Amino acid sequence: MKTKITVVVVTFNGSKWLHKMLESVLKSSISVNVIIVDNASTDNSGAIIETYTQVQLIKSNINLGFGKANNIGIKAALQLQSDYIFLLNQDTWVFETTIQTLVKTAQLNPELGIISPVHLTANEKDLDQNFETYFSKKINNNSTDYDEVTFVNAAAWLVSKACFDKVGLFEPLFNHYGEDRNFCDRVIFHGFKISIEPDAFIVHDRLITRSFNKDVLQSKYKILNVLLNVNYTFAKSLLIALKNVFGLPKFFRSFYSSLKTATFFIKLLFFYFKNILHFNKILAIRNRSKNGLNGL
Repeated sequence: MKTKITVVVVTFNGSKWLHKMLESVLKSSISVNVIIVDNASTDNSGAIIETYTQVQLIKSNINLGFGKANNIGIKAALQLQSDYIFLLNQDTWVFETTIQTLVKTAQLNPELGIISPVHLTANEKDLDQNFETYFSKKINNNSTDYDEVTFVNAAAWLVSKACFDKVGLFEPLFNHYGEDRNFCDRVIFHGFKISIEPDAFIVHDRLITRSFNKDVLQSKYKILNVLLNVNYTFAKSLLIALKNVFGLPKFFRSFYSSLKTATFFIKLLFFYFKNILHFNKILAIRNRSKNGLNGL
């Protein structure tokens, strides 16, 4: 039986990239279905997508965020009986053999729940800045032919149907940051592995910026991810999360004034105890994670 692959893309005001992204996907060396979930774009993203009649467009009336919108696309892809789902950011484009190379690796290694290509910058030559850190944290395992990691961001994930069936979908609690880390933690808990395929590439055309509010928000989600990480006991999660409350402001103090660093710490401390006070909600999500029910 022919392997069925569906590409799922979430868009929001992405008209700048859509033509290039879609053209690259549709010129892939392997046949794919394409589903786009548009998060209530206010530019002409919808009009651009509608010119591609072979693309299934699902329009949301509100901006659902990354995880929830992807869940809609993933469910639609699973209804198509897809064997593999390729989650792709709107600000990317692929090369002709990217998806085919990923699928070949997945078929040879069914224990892989997530496979990511290598991310290049817009010049199509240099490694994406953050991507270098994933390579630096590779797990040394001489018994495998792939580069195993514990995390890689979700800009371009090939995920097997078997993985989604066992792990569930993205946790709806996350809005814009952190959902990929949470999913990776759950993938590992359920016995799958995560890898980077060194012979497959995408281009991620993004500009990485820093702001105080963004750093605080991402730090909050990092703490939340630790609290929800079912690879730890709840007691261990509480301890590691508390260490992050103190450690993250120290990490960022070289970027901000003493007053802002103190504010950073207070915000994280308040966030930590707010979640502890609602520990029943945290425990409920941890139980969902153990049973693979997130996002269903």
